[in-house]
Amino acid sequence: MARGRQYSTEVKARAVRTVFDSGRPVAQVAKDLDVGAESLRTWVRQARTDAGAPGAPTSEQLQELRRLRSENRELRKTVDTLKAASVFFARELDGTPRR
Repeated sequence: MARGRQYSTEVKARAVRTVFDSGRPVAQVAKDLDVGAESLRTWVRQARTDAGAPGAPTSEQLQELRRLRSENRELRKTVDTLKAASVFFARELDGTPRR
C-alpha cells in the first residue's frame, strides 16, 4: 500500500479551523484545500476530542500510550534476555556432563 503525503501541523490546523468556521462538509473543504477527505475527517475528530468531547483519548493520552507501549516492549526484551542468560548459567553450574 502506498504511503500518503505528510502534512505540516500548520496545514492540519488551518484545515480543521476552516471546517469549524465555515460549517461546510469535510469532503468539500478537503477538496478545496487539496488534502485527503479521510485525513481531514480524522484531524477534525481528534480536534473535537482534544477540545473536550467525550469518547476518545486525547492527543496527550495517545502520546503517553505510545511511550508506555514502547517502554513495555523494551522491558519484555530485557526480561527475555535475562531468562535466556539464567538458563545458560544454570546449565553451566549444573555439573551434569553434556553429550
